[in-house]
Amino acid sequence: MFHQRLSATRRGARLARRLATHQLDVWGIPFGSDLSDTVALVVAELASNAVLHARVPGRDFALRLEHRTDALRIEVADARGDRPVATSPMTTDTTADHGRGLVIVDALASRWDVTDRPGPGKVVWAEIDLR
Repeated sequence: MFHQRLSATRRGARLARRLATHQLDVWGIPFGSDLSDTVALVVAELASNAVLHARVPGRDFALRLEHRTDALRIEVADARGDRPVATSPMTTDTTADHGRGLVIVDALASRWDVTDRPGPGKVVWAEIDLR
């Protein structure tokens, strides 16, 4: 298991992606492999959502990765309790420069959801099945 708190900034979101790919490499999932790239995209989307839409001044967000026998679990915890709304690819404005993050997560992850966490905030998690 890997766990890291990060500043709720764009730099923190970038670092989350880099730390995730590094940890996967440590676990034997090579950097640049399909699985590593998929996890990197999911982490990038969840971390950027935590920074852009769920940021609370003075509060960090947390990245947690768990390598299970059947799946990789990605969790991003933030300090806001409001739940994200995933839009359908059919209703997403294709000319907008934002609003497709959870559509991407939905397409790449085997499953994802939002759960409450102790104290303020929520956890947005995604699992990617190992083949």
